[in-house]
Amino acid sequence: MAHGFRVWAPDRERVDLVLGERRLPMRRTEGGGWELTVQDAGPGTDYAYSLDGGPPRPDPRSPYQPRGPHAPSRLVDHASFAWSDDRWRGVPLPGAVLYELHVGTFSPAGTFEGAIEYLPHLVELGVDAIELMPVAEFSGRRGWGYDGVSLYAPHHAYGGPEGLKRLVDACHAHGLGVVMDVVYNHLGPSGNYLPEFGPYFTDRHSTNWGDAVNFDGPGSDEVRDFVVGNALMWLRDYHCDGLRLDAVHAIADDSAVHILDRLAEEVEQLAAHVRRPLFLIAESDLNDPRFVRPREAGGYGVHAAWADEWHHALHAALTGETDGYYEDFGSLDLLAKALRQAWVYDGTWSPHRGRVHGRSPAGLPGHRFVVCTQNHDQVGNRARGERSSALMGEGRLRVAAALLLTAPFVPMLFQGEEWGATTPFLYFTDHEDPELGQAVSEGRRREFAVFGWEPEQVPDPQEAATFEQSRLDWTEVDKESQARLLAWYRELIALRRRIPALTDGRIDRVEAGHDGAGLLSVERGPVLVAANLGASTRTLVACGRRVLAVSDPGVRLSGDELTLPPDTVAILEG
Repeated sequence: MAHGFRVWAPDRERVDLVLGERRLPMRRTEGGGWELTVQDAGPGTDYAYSLDGGPPRPDPRSPYQPRGPHAPSRLVDHASFAWSDDRWRGVPLPGAVLYELHVGTFSPAGTFEGAIEYLPHLVELGVDAIELMPVAEFSGRRGWGYDGVSLYAPHHAYGGPEGLKRLVDACHAHGLGVVMDVVYNHLGPSGNYLPEFGPYFTDRHSTNWGDAVNFDGPGSDEVRDFVVGNALMWLRDYHCDGLRLDAVHAIADDSAVHILDRLAEEVEQLAAHVRRPLFLIAESDLNDPRFVRPREAGGYGVHAAWADEWHHALHAALTGETDGYYEDFGSLDLLAKALRQAWVYDGTWSPHRGRVHGRSPAGLPGHRFVVCTQNHDQVGNRARGERSSALMGEGRLRVAAALLLTAPFVPMLFQGEEWGATTPFLYFTDHEDPELGQAVSEGRRREFAVFGWEPEQVPDPQEAATFEQSRLDWTEVDKESQARLLAWYRELIALRRRIPALTDGRIDRVEAGHDGAGLLSVERGPVLVAANLGASTRTLVACGRRVLAVSDPGVRLSGDELTLPPDTVAILEG
């Protein structure tokens, strides 16, 4: 058994490999690398690097941090896992329904293994793929994952590399794809030792989280390889089907070939090799078609973008909330526009921003946009983590679900949404550094002070109770009102599978509008979706259409006249 250790540390005079009590000098190579082959090292060996005689540091490309981000790394043999998904052919993004979940709160166990128990529920629901919030190693045992520091290492508290592989393998056995949420715009503050190894960050650009990742300065070739290698690892070694790229608008790159362009090209080549579709989804608030246009057409080649404005337009219309960024939304005109093209601000004036925002999505198909009624941000970035089930009645929850699952875009559900979970999803952390933990808690309270929340009303992210409150309560599924909503979601997803017009991504064929009194209508070929958001019962001429689904028994079709009580929706065809 022998293993070749390699690490990049271009500005160091000496690098030692640390194996227990041994410190073995490494040899410098071209390009700032260091290497050493050790005969008695292999899978399971713990190791670290000492830079210029300093304390041991984990490997920047560590495959496993069994004792957290500050401890030694552990070697993993990816080839040794006994995969059973050799017949898995992937899941294409167009036509798919995604399901976002947080591993730590999805199941009582809060682990990769724990999630496997609930996969049959997702199969029965009808979704096509789960989207995992980030699982790369971060500080502590609980957190959202967007402060990861060991990007190659699945979090030890979730079950590490073996646990993640078992979850992906089980998903594929159940016919479910897996999308991994990854963060390349910044790293977390605790356990981030990359600056000690080399110029992974640059002060040429800045982000909300400090110095930007160095994608375009001196030494950036290795940094770009580091990020691309990480993306390919999730797809190749862990058999994931796609990646969700966090906040790409915060990635600064003045290179001739943007890192997203490079990443899309490499993923395309890997997809050809593994002979199954692999895709990238970008989160961006720029409303810029360049991100999702094909590389051949001058875009970056990312396959889809999160379209948060679809959510904002729907949420503001259904709840009446107009604080913060919801200031830009609330009218049925803007909701109808979102239903037609996902992005609302397409080169138009944004009151919240005080400027013109966005570009037109004209020419893009609907499957370039991922939309939702809830996600981790829109729920968890509320002071008390309220879900839609706490903000609107069952009727409007059903309307929201119908508009989502009949949209020409890629719909995504957030864990528990399908039964109207009453548990909140709060922002929680577990920073081991007391000063950092206190700073996060105080910052959270200051953030919500501008919305009128008293500090004592904002749950402390560092308290274990904040995390525990956020766990799904699976006993709710069998309660009467939750069971009714779950049945509605199942019916809608099954309808989406059955009716070709509902997965047609040609948004130029979508017509959406309202009558000025709360009656909203969306036409997609032969399908009509009619929702009454007004205060009184409305009627609509159905013109020979037949009813496919209704959200409430009070919705009736008599001859050609459709009667819709308030907060109901009907889906018709003909």
